[in-house]
Amino acid sequence: MVQFALEVKSLTKTIGKKTIVNDVSFQVEKGEIFGLLGPNGAGKTTIIRMIVSLINRTGGTVLVNGKDLDNSFTAAMNELGAIVENPEFYKYLSGFKNLRHYARMALGEVSDERINEVTKLVGLEKAIHDKVRTYSLGMRQRLGVAQAILHKPTILILDEPTNGLDPQGIREFRDYLRFLTSQGTSVLVSSHLLSEMQLMCDRFAIIEHGKLIHISSMHENDASEAEKPKTVIVEISDPIIAAKLLAEHMPDIKVTSKEGSRLTLSLRKDKIPSFNKLFVENNIDVFEIMNVKATLEDRFLEITNKDRKEQTT
Repeated sequence: MVQFALEVKSLTKTIGKKTIVNDVSFQVEKGEIFGLLGPNGAGKTTIIRMIVSLINRTGGTVLVNGKDLDNSFTAAMNELGAIVENPEFYKYLSGFKNLRHYARMALGEVSDERINEVTKLVGLEKAIHDKVRTYSLGMRQRLGVAQAILHKPTILILDEPTNGLDPQGIREFRDYLRFLTSQGTSVLVSSHLLSEMQLMCDRFAIIEHGKLIHISSMHENDASEAEKPKTVIVEISDPIIAAKLLAEHMPDIKVTSKEGSRLTLSLRKDKIPSFNKLFVENNIDVFEIMNVKATLEDRFLEITNKDRKEQTT
């Protein structure tokens, strides 16, 4: 049984003497949303264009459900659905007629029943027979997803899919992708919107200057992360005495700031019960303990800054 929905091995793109994408390798697991992160111009769109064969690869291999794009092109491409940049449609036709037009180009038969099925999936039932020129940007994005999944691809590839969407449209789009993965579809999505990718993805890779510099789960749950200091905010009745108690009895816990009734502490997670007990035993009321989680933006900046420092040393 094939383990990965998509495998990219040593993907490279050069134009003249300039290397646009440099030896990039990653895998997308079945049923996951995998994000390609990076600033504009990092090479994300070039990677996606090579995967879907819109441009030639200088080097590297692309496997779709184990099918090599070079040796089994038609079979591999039939497993893919994609939206690269903004989806384009015939604006003088209805959404339904646009989908029927794309259905005729599929390798297998796509029935009107399937068109109705994907229309319902993306929430366009009420507007599907209206002309596309009347659609909002969010509706056109939904129609793009419907078009991309008409032929039941096993992996959906999206390049900056939320560009121009309002917050409601972004949330709906994210919900559609989650539903698709619950049905077994895998998703590769690229974006520079870190806050949105944090809510959307299971794993992510960071691309910078055409190179892959990091791959990680969106959730920090490995053993090494458990040993790292955490930032914790404690709301208490007497922060001054609390700080003195910590300095005397638990000097390994660092007080990084004091603000009103709150102390901000840097400590390992396993130290939380100990300082809480220390405060209670000394008649300090503890109203709230909040764990401040690093955002994807924090992690992105930490990783990219570290990579730049390593390159300059």
